[in-house]
Amino acid sequence: MATALSPSAAAARRPRVLLRNGWQSQNIGDIAHYVGMMELFRRHDIEADVRFWTSNMDHGADDLFRKYFPDVPFFSGGDQVAQAFEECDFLLHGSGSGFVAHGDTRRWHEQTGKPFGVMGISLTGINESIIDTLNQADFVYFRDGVSAARAEEHGVTTAVRGWGPDTAFGVVETRDDDRAEAFLAEHDLEEGRFMCVIPRFRWTPFWEVYEGREFDAGRHARNEERKDPDHAPHREAIISIVRETGMKVLVTHEDQTQIQLGREVLYEPLPDDVRQHVVWRDHFWLPDEALAVYRRSAGLFGNEMHSPIMCIANGIPAVVGRWDEQTDKGFMWRDIGLEDWLFTMDDEERVGQLPATVLAIASDPQAAAAKAAEARAKVLERQRHQFTTLAESLRAAVAG
Repeated sequence: MATALSPSAAAARRPRVLLRNGWQSQNIGDIAHYVGMMELFRRHDIEADVRFWTSNMDHGADDLFRKYFPDVPFFSGGDQVAQAFEECDFLLHGSGSGFVAHGDTRRWHEQTGKPFGVMGISLTGINESIIDTLNQADFVYFRDGVSAARAEEHGVTTAVRGWGPDTAFGVVETRDDDRAEAFLAEHDLEEGRFMCVIPRFRWTPFWEVYEGREFDAGRHARNEERKDPDHAPHREAIISIVRETGMKVLVTHEDQTQIQLGREVLYEPLPDDVRQHVVWRDHFWLPDEALAVYRRSAGLFGNEMHSPIMCIANGIPAVVGRWDEQTDKGFMWRDIGLEDWLFTMDDEERVGQLPATVLAIASDPQAAAAKAAEARAKVLERQRHQFTTLAESLRAAVAG
């Protein structure tokens, strides 16, 4: 393939890549960042030895990574990071809500003088150090067009830069079909005859998951204020799906803090005749089981981002709700031609169209799947460009 390293470079020595990613693990979307990256390495024939520098591998993420990528060592600090700085040829910063590890990336460049690249981030928390570090990268890809434009406005001049999909779009093969089929059988969910829905707090209440995280009264109050309004349109959509199409609905989650939220705001308030056709998932899952379930569904809707990303990567329709408390990541739906499936939840007029949009997907799954396939094609085209660029950087780093 076009992105493969040349035979001569591969014969000399495989490049050693230090992947910096893995910001948290209570959210399957964050796990999907690096799982997708590793799949994309394989898919684009990037012949390299990867070492994974992660911040968090709790909640089963460590076992999942070992299962699917047994040859890739991972670590969170200490001597292994120092050894990687010495032995690796290139640092690759993976997807995140911003240039999350810009300090680590800057330290890599200052201490080693070796090259680095940034792939699939939003641009947030802008300061002089972030801009200066980005400008020393081989390449910088922003996961949403809003961030790419903001980078230009703030003086990012990296020679290779622009829009490049979040690496969670790479998750295709990391899936547990057996577990998914068992779950569907247990809950009488028929392939192609159910939709998934995911709730979300305005601010993730990390204090509920991580010991020692301080309770934030202001964010908690905002969560409580918006909890019902942010999910009323989704309840309406659930009712329409069940009553008008006969499909079932699975209330599930992307983040551990959303499990009980889904019960409270999406499942329990439903009319009795509807609730009996709705399944509430009451325990956490990992991306491999989640993806296998999504692939068997007719589509997904809700207020999360990375489950929709995994859906579109697999040709499954997905509707995204967003708000300004988040980064601009939701706007990537515009970048891939899915603006009709994007809803800013503070735009009351627009949000009023959400139930009908979701019902249209349930009512005409073939048309919705065709639209998802068009968006997926845009992602695949840009991924080819990104990984051609990466391969070129790795060749240069080894030749160095």
